[in-house]
Amino acid sequence: MVVTTALSPPLPAIERPWAPRLRGTPLLREIAHAVGGGPFHVIHPATFAENLAAVVGALAAEDVPGVVYYGKKANKAAAWLRECTRPATGVDVASVPELVHALGNGVRGEAIGVTGAAKSDGLLWLALRHHCLLAVDAADELERVAAQARGLGVTADVLLRVRPPSAPTSRFGFSPVDLTAALGRCADLGDSVALRGFSFHLDGYDPVARAELAAQLIQLCHQARALGHPASKINVGGGIAVSYVTHEDWHRFQENKDDSWFHSGRNPLRTYPYHQSPAGAAMVTAMLRHDTDGVPLAGRLRDAGIELLLEPGRALLDGAGFSVFPVQGCKDSGDHLVTTVAGLSMSLSEQWKASEFLPDPILVRAGGPQVGDAPVRTAVAGSSCLEYDVLTWRAVRLPARPAAGDLLVYPNTAGYQMDKNESGFHQLPLPPKVVVAGDRWHIDADYAIQEIP
Repeated sequence: MVVTTALSPPLPAIERPWAPRLRGTPLLREIAHAVGGGPFHVIHPATFAENLAAVVGALAAEDVPGVVYYGKKANKAAAWLRECTRPATGVDVASVPELVHALGNGVRGEAIGVTGAAKSDGLLWLALRHHCLLAVDAADELERVAAQARGLGVTADVLLRVRPPSAPTSRFGFSPVDLTAALGRCADLGDSVALRGFSFHLDGYDPVARAELAAQLIQLCHQARALGHPASKINVGGGIAVSYVTHEDWHRFQENKDDSWFHSGRNPLRTYPYHQSPAGAAMVTAMLRHDTDGVPLAGRLRDAGIELLLEPGRALLDGAGFSVFPVQGCKDSGDHLVTTVAGLSMSLSEQWKASEFLPDPILVRAGGPQVGDAPVRTAVAGSSCLEYDVLTWRAVRLPARPAAGDLLVYPNTAGYQMDKNESGFHQLPLPPKVVVAGDRWHIDADYAIQEIP
């Protein structure tokens, strides 16, 4: 047995009660056996519903009308979509398959926002047929939307995407000059286009920056109304923060981070900020309560009669799933071990952005704790022939040396980690998503309209 001398502090994940409870029952191994071993993902729609209700509730608590659109790109499972059929909720999509998937799972077109740059003609046609809200990114796209709307005999409900002043070189959104021209052009287009308001997207997770830009767009709505547009919506996009670990653990990790903690010294230059505050619904509240020239943003929105639209993805998936990788082998590697698991690091997507998913994996022993178990440090690798197919470069502490038949569970992976970079490399099947509710489970299916009691 080899124990590393480079002691990375632990980063245990903050979890919802359902996850450790499930790992403590035989159900996890029953699922593993039923799906052929693994890897596989476990998802929990009830937690997603709780997160969604909390964000909707944050708007309601400040008396701000609005819609919370689930940013569908964060996780492809169908199980989330039925939760988005509730009042004040919807889905954000950016492709024909995403739109079809949402419609096929009961989300009405009027509750679907369509974003993304340079949308295909097919996407525009289907969105217009179902009266979706279109975020228009450029002047030529506006013309294409208007032409299709005229051909279909409908009015296109659009938002104009604004290029943030903090990102003047962004390829997304209208520059100030182009935005002024687009306002006039929307007026010229008559009944083919209804300008419902404006949208933006900001990098990072700062509620103040979002509140300040939203306040500026309230003034833009007033200008649009003066031109005859029914501008009453502002979409602030996504970027609602998630906190994966406690402040104390994250501070300790950041303060002392060292190359020697990582296999081959591969210390990522940038990672997700795994502790943040405020996060989730509390971040939405902070944004609404931010003082904008003496008045909270919520008050400005109410006074102007403007709805606030949000597009959280990761934040709605917080605590709503974990990923399971069967252990296939373990070997010594200098002062730590390397554990190889079934599957690929592409099923834990952060690694494929030259980054690292930092919350500690959890070892589930095949026979439970055993006499003679002693803590070890290990990196975790995928089972491909690629040197860089590594799930965890950091030598993490486990309570015992992993062995074939054990399971490694990566907590809180539903947001972007499960399927953003999935691949059938080596002709390996994609990991299935297993929907759980209590002691019942089923495989997530694209259009399975069913309930688990």
